[in-house]
Amino acid sequence: MSAEKRTMSDAAGGILGFVGMSVLAGVLVTAAVTPALAVTGMAANNGITMFENLPAYLEIGELSQKTDVYATRSDGSQALLASFFDENREEVAWDAISQYAKDAAVAGEDPRFYEHGGVDIQGTLRGAVSTFTGKDVQGGSSITQQYVKNVLINNGVNKATTEEEKQAAYDAATEVSPERKLKEMRYAIALEKKFKKNDILLGYLNIAAFGGRVYGIESAAQYYFGTTAANLTIAQAASLIAIVNNPDNLRLDRPDSEENGAATVVDGEAVPYAANKARRDYIIDKMYEYGKITKEERDASIAEPVTPNIKEPSTGCQTAAGSAFFCDYVTWVIKNQFDDPATPDVNEGSVLLKQRGLQIYTTLDLDLQNKAETAIAEQIPFSDPRFDVGSVAVSVQPGTGRILAMAQNKKFSADPEVLASSNEYSSLNYSTDFDYGGSSGLQPGSTFKVFTLAEWLNEGHSLNETFNGSRRTFTTFPDSCNGTWSGSFNPNNDDGNTANNAVDATKYSVNSSFMSMASQLDLCKIKETAQAFGVRRADGGDLGTPAGHPDWTFQPSAVLGTEEVSPLAMATAFAGIANGGVTCTPIAIEKIVAADGEEIAPPKSTCTQSVTGQVAAAMDYAMQQTFNGGTAAQSDPGTGIPHIGKTGTTDFAKDTWMIGSSTKVATAVWVGNVTGDANLRELDFPSGYAASARHRIWPQIMAVADAKYGGDAFPEPDPSAFRQVLVDVPQVAGLSLDAAKQAIEAAGFQFAEGGERDSDQPKGTVAGTDPSGQAGRGTVITVFISNGKVSTVPDVQGLDAATAQSTLEQAGFKVQVKEQDVTDPAQDGIVISQSPDAGSAAKAGDRITITVGKLNGGGAPGTGNTTGNSG
Repeated sequence: MSAEKRTMSDAAGGILGFVGMSVLAGVLVTAAVTPALAVTGMAANNGITMFENLPAYLEIGELSQKTDVYATRSDGSQALLASFFDENREEVAWDAISQYAKDAAVAGEDPRFYEHGGVDIQGTLRGAVSTFTGKDVQGGSSITQQYVKNVLINNGVNKATTEEEKQAAYDAATEVSPERKLKEMRYAIALEKKFKKNDILLGYLNIAAFGGRVYGIESAAQYYFGTTAANLTIAQAASLIAIVNNPDNLRLDRPDSEENGAATVVDGEAVPYAANKARRDYIIDKMYEYGKITKEERDASIAEPVTPNIKEPSTGCQTAAGSAFFCDYVTWVIKNQFDDPATPDVNEGSVLLKQRGLQIYTTLDLDLQNKAETAIAEQIPFSDPRFDVGSVAVSVQPGTGRILAMAQNKKFSADPEVLASSNEYSSLNYSTDFDYGGSSGLQPGSTFKVFTLAEWLNEGHSLNETFNGSRRTFTTFPDSCNGTWSGSFNPNNDDGNTANNAVDATKYSVNSSFMSMASQLDLCKIKETAQAFGVRRADGGDLGTPAGHPDWTFQPSAVLGTEEVSPLAMATAFAGIANGGVTCTPIAIEKIVAADGEEIAPPKSTCTQSVTGQVAAAMDYAMQQTFNGGTAAQSDPGTGIPHIGKTGTTDFAKDTWMIGSSTKVATAVWVGNVTGDANLRELDFPSGYAASARHRIWPQIMAVADAKYGGDAFPEPDPSAFRQVLVDVPQVAGLSLDAAKQAIEAAGFQFAEGGERDSDQPKGTVAGTDPSGQAGRGTVITVFISNGKVSTVPDVQGLDAATAQSTLEQAGFKVQVKEQDVTDPAQDGIVISQSPDAGSAAKAGDRITITVGKLNGGGAPGTGNTTGNSG
């Protein structure tokens, strides 16, 4: 008997023939033929009892939906950056689905959907025969049963944490067995008692698989026809419902596959999508048969060719183009925020991204982002045959921590083959830390000096306080954390500039000046001040202590920027300086809304007073001078908005930096070696001199920032920030030249030799200094050497004139004697005064005048006469 001519009684008889082989098979038939009995328990046999004992409650888990990440346009609207999904699905409401799609689903998959109680007798019997004969179940299930199966798949796959577990969950929900079919029926009957028919049909249309990673009628409409579920035509709706019958073979993105009928020839021509069209036309015929469309609509729809308009959905950050590295940072924020360390195999953050249908609204400002991308692209090549060139620009908003821009001179890819093909691609975000998809860090060079400036001011030193900024060898640095550092450190200066105060040291970025400042401070406190501004090593370690090296300490060289940190951390720190010393941790996400409307709290910015407002204002003053003829002058955007800034160049110009801020936006720009040791001062890019590329990028970005956000004047420093501090100049007279030099430099002064000078000090020893008394640290103290030609004038007062004259002549002096009338006989002939005074220094041969008393013999008192001139 042909299959077409088999009657329902024939099918039933065939099934009843094997009931004795399996109680379960009997239950399947009984439950299918008489679902009402199964529900009411009227058929009280062992099979039905077993059926009734199966669980009836089906937990309908959340559907896996795609996550969308947005950035803000200049008009305030949101632009889609990227989407993430395991299953490309967008769940929609009943009214958002075309009636044609609903009618097509019922007509094609379950014509008696609105009549049965969850299990369709004819379809179930057909399925039972297929199952018993060992064939896969080809149709036969009601829409409610198909919905149950998809829910079980969804629940199992979503709970799985590994690919193996996902496959096992899928296999369990789709296995070809009477047991699975029976459980499916039990759940279907229970669902029909709990939910309305339209709710079940809606759930089915939202959960159904449409081939590949496309799930749900809305995503299918968008992917295959570039439209929405609400706007599907009859032909489009039928084509999509056709796919559900066999998603792998009837999908519309494989026009040349044999399964989809590429080899089918009609009227001498190969018809693409022939298999889908055949199923589509069957559904359209059924829609007409059941009165859902007119004959004219039926004929016109069947006459339409299948013409998909594939709209490839974006998934992953590579679709975000220049914003891809920021997008990647956002994914790491989600993962780090929501992953539970107690369940390392679950990856809750990744599940949240790919299944919860999040709408993530970020802090990215597309105006600033686009300019950062353009500026880098104009100035820095994506690759260079001489070395692996890298560049980033990252902008942060002071006071909020909002990341406004994050650009890089690479194309984002996580594909190992793509990464191996060209260094134009990278999966590393050079802007951020290792734990957020970044590298292990970059040396910031002299930009790090601002933290020594901060600690200098923290400790009560002033901007105008002088110190010895000359290049020299430094041997000791106080360190309260690890004990005084002892050694030998003599860094080069980048140019011939010298600086003996904090303002000039910052303006010209003089290495020896900052080492002089650091030698008067505490290395540990310099480190702690940097950390107070949010700066840590990019590899996760504290400053001075790289990951994996717990015994390493913060070294004097770190003052000059040898710690590997991230550009984002440095931009955040400079934003803190510009914000009155209040540093706000960086944030990338404004708001997260799940598909069910629940708002999920993103990480919030935490603001901390890193230094006092007075210290920050003094720092601002010094850092503004870098634009006034200092090292940042080339980066001045010329907008009239005040800026603070600091440049940085590492040894041999491997890394170059420009970091600065207005009161509204801080931006860090890095250009350097990703790998290699190229000296940027020896290279040119097509855009110009490589070492100054940073100065061609930073002002472009800040010009946009200044125009959009403006900027205020920085606060005036307290007058105490400019006080001059005087200290005692060491008394070195009589010391050797070397001893005097050591004493003067130890006191913080600069030493200079002034040659010989007449002095009463022993020949070859120090005669004296200029200046003496007090001077500011760092002042040049000129030291003079005694030629030994100066003696001390003896004290001859009270001696008789002859003795006094003899004493002076023996000391090598010439003597001039003056007489002065006296009335006291005791003073007659006695020296009553001398000039120079006793103890004065005078050279041999100098004239010493003595005044001798002469008893008044009638002359007027007080008159005197010169009575002698010796020599």
